[in-house]
Amino acid sequence: MNAESPVSAGSPGSPGLELAEPFLLEWLASVGLDVEYVRAEGNTLYYRDADGGEIPVVDYAGGYGSLMLGHNNPEIVALAKSLLDGGVPVHAQFSRHPYANQVAAALNTILQRELGTTDAYSAIFANTGAEAVEAAIKHAELDRRMRMDELAAPIAGHLEAARTALLGGEASLSGEALGALGFSATERVDLAAFEDLAAEIVRRNDAVRQRPPVFLTLEGSFHGKLMGSVQLTHNEGYRAPFSSLAAQARFIPRDRPEAIKEVVEAERAELFDVLVEGGTIEVVRREAPVFCAFVLEPIQGEGGINVITREFAAEIQRVTAEIDCPVVIDEVQSGMGRSGAFLASSLVGLRGDYYALAKSLGGGVAKASVMLVRRDRYRKEFELVHSSTFAKDAFSCFVALKVLELMEAEDGRVYRLAAERGQALRTMFESVRADFPEVVEDIRGEGLMLGFEFRDQSEAASAPIRENAGFFGYVVAGYLLREHRIRTFPTASAAHTLRFEPSVYLSDAEIAQLEAGLRDVCRILREQDGERLVGAAA
Repeated sequence: MNAESPVSAGSPGSPGLELAEPFLLEWLASVGLDVEYVRAEGNTLYYRDADGGEIPVVDYAGGYGSLMLGHNNPEIVALAKSLLDGGVPVHAQFSRHPYANQVAAALNTILQRELGTTDAYSAIFANTGAEAVEAAIKHAELDRRMRMDELAAPIAGHLEAARTALLGGEASLSGEALGALGFSATERVDLAAFEDLAAEIVRRNDAVRQRPPVFLTLEGSFHGKLMGSVQLTHNEGYRAPFSSLAAQARFIPRDRPEAIKEVVEAERAELFDVLVEGGTIEVVRREAPVFCAFVLEPIQGEGGINVITREFAAEIQRVTAEIDCPVVIDEVQSGMGRSGAFLASSLVGLRGDYYALAKSLGGGVAKASVMLVRRDRYRKEFELVHSSTFAKDAFSCFVALKVLELMEAEDGRVYRLAAERGQALRTMFESVRADFPEVVEDIRGEGLMLGFEFRDQSEAASAPIRENAGFFGYVVAGYLLREHRIRTFPTASAAHTLRFEPSVYLSDAEIAQLEAGLRDVCRILREQDGERLVGAAA
């Protein structure tokens, strides 16, 4: 490197000056998580010690659910190498993409089998889970506005036809029609009364059409941190700073299925129309599509690994069908077989009009996501108003096809493995909980998406533990890393819950290693040995 290099010593680009999210790195260092990993395979990450030797770490974080098939899966890596060696085009936008259609077809085959349906789903490709969710809510809003316009379009003609019928003596205006809009039924029912009625219909309908869309979602939800998706994320710390940028969501408690109907009744709206029937002008009420979508995760990741119940799923399905509100199922973290089924939502009988898939779709190598829309809701116009530079490229599509091939191989062996390995992990968790009931609060999840919740430590007898209760899970994660070579993290909105999302190739030895670490942490908490838990990180 010559002396004129822009990254020479002392320049702003110098390795000694931290410019890439320096605050976050400083915070990671404070809890002992600032480790540089240099190699990865299977369920293992490696970093180097002071002498340059590799130190293996069992990775239970799994790329936040992105590594269903492990780090650097040999078959996926071999395919990626062959694609790059063969000069596969990454940027060939606005051309034919048969490989993208193959991915869409493969996903349709899997969904139709798992859902027991012949419904087809159109695919819009993206790069990340948050983008897939954004695409879903954008499409749902385009569809809602078009349905609103289709519903409202004939009303002006109906008003004119009623006016003509009234002037021609072919129809009369009833007192009931006036009463429907709040006018006194005793008023004269002449042309002036009709004009007042028509003006009120136009005013009310315009007000409804100008209302922002209503999104329904759940308390504890997390759907990303982009401008739209962050408004569907329940954690106020992520959402509040940007609340003025997008439509607001109504958050429904997970333990109250009846609350769905309550929220819907509070938000419903109608468009008013008129029809001439039997020589009388009648006012007709039509349900207005004010609800854009019900967006949810079947297993909440960041919210604490909370599983939606079958009862709740049934109520979502019933109410949304009643008001013609589409269901957007965010399977970004829970999908791709992690629950023991391709879609975690299928385990509770929930069907979506939209699905968002990402993370493991890229096989741990590509950045790929897809939004699926049921064909009878699909709007072709969306393709003209939404696009993504890196989406639908050959490299990520061929990798996604390989991932789906591996998952479907041997009659879905990967799904069976996820269920079996998940059960083995859960059995170990329950054993630890049984031995430390005063320390462990709950075990939740499905398959290889599990949460291990400690009891709240905000009133712990040990000052170091009590003072770190706000980010307790990160302190525990730091301890597990440095003392037991275990990598995991808490869920972002539930600091006392550790998440575990390893690959399907999780071994009994790796489970035993985690058990030793968890039992050690539980003993520390039982003994309130805060100095031991946080001392090394501090």
